[in-house]
Amino acid sequence: MANFDFPDWSGAHLQAVERALEQWVPALAPAGLGDAMRYAVLGGGKRLRPLLALAACESLKGHSQAALRAACSVELIHAYSLVHDDMPCMDNDVLRRGKPTVHVKYGQATALLAGDALQALAFELLTPQEGSVPEAMQAKLCALLARAAGEAGMAGGQAIDLASVGRALDEAQLKKMHELKTGALLQASVMMGAACGSATAQQTQALLTYGRAIGLAFQVVDDILDVTADSATLGKTAGKDAEANKPTYVSILGMQRSQDYAQQLYAQATEALDASTLADTAALRALADTVVQRVY
Repeated sequence: MANFDFPDWSGAHLQAVERALEQWVPALAPAGLGDAMRYAVLGGGKRLRPLLALAACESLKGHSQAALRAACSVELIHAYSLVHDDMPCMDNDVLRRGKPTVHVKYGQATALLAGDALQALAFELLTPQEGSVPEAMQAKLCALLARAAGEAGMAGGQAIDLASVGRALDEAQLKKMHELKTGALLQASVMMGAACGSATAQQTQALLTYGRAIGLAFQVVDDILDVTADSATLGKTAGKDAEANKPTYVSILGMQRSQDYAQQLYAQATEALDASTLADTAALRALADTVVQRVY
């Protein structure tokens, strides 16, 4: 860990992800659809989910080509969800990653189709026909991503979120919502990376615990930043949750308890790595630092 250069590691891996997305997200889809798809994906975002997938794969010395496809596929699902979430029928936001949202730039119909196409492309990336990824691994990756994105994951969490506007949720209800809406896809990123290698039962459990803790910590920190950061820093509209009367960790726990909870989740994540028996967890640890230290 002492010799691990996270900026160098993340820079190299981000370049690989950006090159792959540039190659795999088509520009020539009909009637300008490709332009909207590429606008939604390229040139912005932290790429936390791809980095988690790649780091988990490397911790097991797994199949690097499969991991790059997994990394890009989970980013496409994330991008599609943002396109749809920003639309007037849901969060009605006009700013994302420091630029106008897709529906503002291209119109609602094109934004809806761009999200649909990105979701489909994510699974296409996981099922290459030239034999570069074993078929059993393809099936496992598709299953992990589908569960994380569907009613038992991200989509289910968003449904709870929309139904909770103006309602008083308790902490357990808020945790359940965020474990699905945000945490499921982050945890799936870790587990898809792990599925590109061969993990023992102990290692699988450790990565599950790590992914669950990091997934929830990310949302706790996001709720804090929605209060403390400005729109330019966030790349999206600050204060949107309070304005929409949405329940958040800050509104339910308060600022100090929310910050303390983020640190508790960080400790859970790092303790899981300590117990994992994985040979190389430096990148996973650094990513946990990145998630939580955004508010300090």
